[in-house]
Amino acid sequence: MSVMAYSTDEQAETTGADSISPSSSHHQTHAMAYVHKVGLPPKQDLFKEFKATVKETFFADDPLRSFKDQPKSRKFILGIQAIFPILEWGRHYNLTKFRGDLIAGLTIASLCIPQDIGYAKLAYMDPEYGLYSSFVPPLIYAFMGSSRDIAIGPVAVVSLLLGSLLQEVIDPFKNPVEYRQLAFTATFFAGITQAALGILRLGFLIDFLSHAAIVGFMGGAAITIALQQLKGFLGIKHFTKKTDITSVMKSVISSAEHGWNWQTIVIGACFLSFLLTAKYIGKRNKKLFWVPAIAPLISVVLSTLFVFLTHAEKKGVSIVNHIEKGINPPSADQIFFSGPFLTKGFRIGVVAGMIALTEATAIGRTFAAMKDYQLDGNKEMVALGAMNIVGSMTSCYVATGSFSRSAVNYMAGCQTAVSNIVMSCVVFLTLQFITPLFKYTPNAILAAIIISAVIGLLDFEAVVLIWKIDKFDFVACMGAFFGVVFSSVEIGLLIAVCISFAKILLQVTRPRTALLGKIPRTTVYRNTQQYPDATKVSGVLIVRVDSAIYFSNSNYVRERLLRWLTDEEERVKAENQPRIQFLVVDLSPVTDIDTSGIHALEELNSSLKKRDVQVKNTIRFYFICLGFLASFFNKTRPAPKKWSKVGEICLPEELVFSWYAACSGESRSCGDPQAPCFKFCKFDRRGQNLPHRGRCCIILLSQTSGSTSLTPTKLK
Repeated sequence: MSVMAYSTDEQAETTGADSISPSSSHHQTHAMAYVHKVGLPPKQDLFKEFKATVKETFFADDPLRSFKDQPKSRKFILGIQAIFPILEWGRHYNLTKFRGDLIAGLTIASLCIPQDIGYAKLAYMDPEYGLYSSFVPPLIYAFMGSSRDIAIGPVAVVSLLLGSLLQEVIDPFKNPVEYRQLAFTATFFAGITQAALGILRLGFLIDFLSHAAIVGFMGGAAITIALQQLKGFLGIKHFTKKTDITSVMKSVISSAEHGWNWQTIVIGACFLSFLLTAKYIGKRNKKLFWVPAIAPLISVVLSTLFVFLTHAEKKGVSIVNHIEKGINPPSADQIFFSGPFLTKGFRIGVVAGMIALTEATAIGRTFAAMKDYQLDGNKEMVALGAMNIVGSMTSCYVATGSFSRSAVNYMAGCQTAVSNIVMSCVVFLTLQFITPLFKYTPNAILAAIIISAVIGLLDFEAVVLIWKIDKFDFVACMGAFFGVVFSSVEIGLLIAVCISFAKILLQVTRPRTALLGKIPRTTVYRNTQQYPDATKVSGVLIVRVDSAIYFSNSNYVRERLLRWLTDEEERVKAENQPRIQFLVVDLSPVTDIDTSGIHALEELNSSLKKRDVQVKNTIRFYFICLGFLASFFNKTRPAPKKWSKVGEICLPEELVFSWYAACSGESRSCGDPQAPCFKFCKFDRRGQNLPHRGRCCIILLSQTSGSTSLTPTKLK
């Protein structure tokens, strides 16, 4: 099949109207003054093409743009500033910004101190290790990170994930020293993973975990974390090590008769009510954001004072007891660089690092969009990786961005990452002087603080929105949620990743196709499922392919188009309507096509030719396509010797333009001045003006082997 195109001039447009008779076609052929060719891209050698592909894949943001045309001394300074952004924005720092950072830093410090103690227990670490992780990592991030709003420290989800994975390898109660060593090893490899992704510019890998899967995973983790706090909230001494809801509820019910402590329950319930009320106040009135931020510290102070004055610990109320005083001790010599725990620490570190990276990146992007500044994702990964590598050598476990603390940091008016430095200074003073005062802090208050914090991870509005938009995304969300709740954190994570990849594969291998119909009183053609009022053109089947055509889906596209045709033929036969004369395939949404796709379309054309013989030349096959495909058919198919007019068809205006723009690059005479390939009633949009708006009619012609031709029919 050869494809050619011509455009009429303005005089022909005013006289030609919508239908073009055979008698006037010769005059109009000579009157064609405008032929707009589509320029083919310049031919490139293999090396240049490969170089351009690599650059677009890994360096789409052009990170070296600022280094162009700069002297060597300036390039050195820019390189140092790229590694340590604080050297760039620090030159413009002033007292006004410091005042905002000071208030924000003090506010998030009051929130992070009680949270860190509780999160350390989630990871089966001693309370001081939670505080260690809010001292060194925020300092490193403040110098290397590019986000102004993110608050660094331990988070509930990563703490739970790390604790559940580590305890499967080493019992934290029987071998606490080796357990800590494995935790530092996992933290080290988490940092290596994050930094490597940033340096190699592979940050796009974290985007494979869909938003729906993350919502479900976070919601399931919130339920699991809250269930784990029932041990401290109810005063249970013997509790299951499993995290699934079935095991936890069995443990809670079995200990109900003798294991619950009513004094602990009263303390926990009272302060949980206080924390939830404070959170509600802060949510209703944004100016009172400091109320939920300072509420956890007030709860710790009041509950500690209450237990100390009443000696409630003697009545069975579980307390923290001892928190090590002093700053982080070095731990580089405790990391497993050899032995059987090396591979296990690496595996756990990679998983924890990816989850921490996903959470921090999402938080950073959210607040960067709110403040309208650019966030370099790869720099963020390098900064997060560096702080965890250093943290693993200073008795810290995996730290990342905390959404609750980052939100408080944002609302408190932070200006730069100096707020993290202020928070670190407060944690430093706490470690040096205040930790002995936490001796009488009840574990019930820590459980209440964690429960109130993780409630925010349950995003019901997002789940409802996912259900309304995409049912498959909802399946991914619920799969991750139930996987975490009813099995374990790692199983839920595995389900989330698998469903995300399954969706990608399904969309690639099974692209959507749509049956198009004409919207009444317009020349617009749309999906008949989305527009029930759209009417099908009699005798014509118009199908749109909504995806690129690759080797993985080319056969499906061919089979689906044939199935559309078969279904439509059966329908029109049952309804005694005119049989299908034309199959028009709209390929305008197709952004790319490979050799397998071209072969599939050729096979489709061959199949239609065979069917054409069987139905006595009543079916013709036409492509409305982009330049590459049209060029392919023009170059590989010789011009026909004889043409026959088979009809005139009204098609969507935008499709006509796409067809014309694609095919006009190879426009030429087909040898018969009475039979141009097709002709439409408007100029090209990129060329001349449009004399009038209306329907677009195309004269369709088919190559024939003899003199037999069909009677011209106007199809509407």
